[in-house]
Parts: sequence; structure tokens; C-alpha cells
Amino acid sequence: MKAVIQCGGMGMRLRPFTSVLPKPLMPIGARPVLELLLKWLRRNGIENVYVTTGYLGHLIRSVCGDGSQWNLKIRYTQEMEPLGTIGPLSLIRDELDEPFLVLNGDVLTDLSLSRFVAAHRAHKDLVTIATAARVTKMDFGVIDEVNNTVQVFREKPALTHLVSMGIYCMDPAVLRFIPSGIPFGFDDLMLQMLQDGQIVHVYKHDGLWLDIGRVEDFQKAQAISWEEQSSSIEVAAAAA
Repeated sequence: MKAVIQCGGMGMRLRPFTSVLPKPLMPIGARPVLELLLKWLRRNGIENVYVTTGYLGHLIRSVCGDGSQWNLKIRYTQEMEPLGTIGPLSLIRDELDEPFLVLNGDVLTDLSLSRFVAAHRAHKDLVTIATAARVTKMDFGVIDEVNNTVQVFREKPALTHLVSMGIYCMDPAVLRFIPSGIPFGFDDLMLQMLQDGQIVHVYKHDGLWLDIGRVEDFQKAQAISWEEQSSSIEVAAAAA
């Protein structure tokens, strides 16, 4: 199976560090997050990877090369203008001729790709989103009202939401929804598909997931010993 890693973003949430390094090269311990992500893909049986680049893409190419040091085959695309979170797939649409994975270049997880892909193949629809539960602590008193009268008042509640992990399994037919040459986000893709009556599935993951673009998650990642074997990552996840 082919995997596409999206690495074209400017990493605004991690400024000023991403002024000199693209977000996928931010260090987790002694290694860039992209290296950890590539090794995780290889442990899960992935051999062919496309890395979509834009901002400071030459640095990513310099660090990762052709992928042979990890027994991977890496090919690159370069965005002349930002194409959004899913638009870069239009640059390689002819290469994506079988079900494929799409991942943000700033995620770390112990998700089992074999189970994720099996769940996607089982329903035969175009897209499956890997999801996790995230708790958001509100800084305000939240009011539920009807006709301008308070029905429920909750002081700074913690709200749990099912959120996208930035990891997707897709069938090639999804590419017909993605235009060429213009910015196009995953939110745009969802809108187009739902308006077209397409069914989009989720796969719920209850293990480790960190979004390195968030300062809090970036700091959490520094406390984990990212060993080569996935079992050690699972132990770290259980302790988190």
C-alpha cells in the first residue's frame, strides 16, 4: 500500500521554531518527527511513500533523501503555491491507483495500520478517518438557553469530541472530488462528499496519538522514549 505524507504546511502554531525548520523536521528527542513517522510506517509494512512538500521542502529532501536508509522508497512533490491539506493529492493522482493512506506529517501514534486498513476495506466506501477522543476544557461558563431563558448552566465544563487524527485511508475514486491547481482542504473534501451523498466512515482509536503541531503535544512527545519496536510505544501509551 502507498502512503502520502502531507508536509507542505508552514507550522504557524510552532512559531518561531518553524521559521527555520519545517514542522515535520521538528526534533523529538534526537530525531525529527518525520523520521519517527517514516519508521512507524515501515514497521507497519509500508514501503512506498510520497512526501508532499512546499514550505522549506528542500530541507525535508535533504534529511530524508530517497528513503533507502529506512528500506523505503520516497518520492516528493513540490507545491509552487500552497494547495491546502488535501489539494496536493492532485499532483500525484495518476500514481494513486489503489487504496492508499494519507497522513499529516506531524502526527505520532501507535495506531495499527493493518486493522485500520482492514476496517476500510470491509465497508467499500471511499474514505475512512482515523479518530480519537479529545477533551477540551472550556474557560467560560456555558449556557444552554431557550427563548432567552437559561435552561442549563455549566461552569467551565470539559467537553469530549471525536476528532480527526490526520490519518485517512482512501480509495482512488475519491480523487474526482479534488480539483487541481487550487487550495483544497480536507474540510472541503468532506463538504463535497457529503453533498454528493457519499458515506464517510470513522475508525475509533483509543491509544496513543499526538499532534506535534500543538505545543502541548510537542512537549508530551519529548517525554516518550521512541524505541524501534512498536511494543515499547504501546507501553508508553498505556502509561500516558
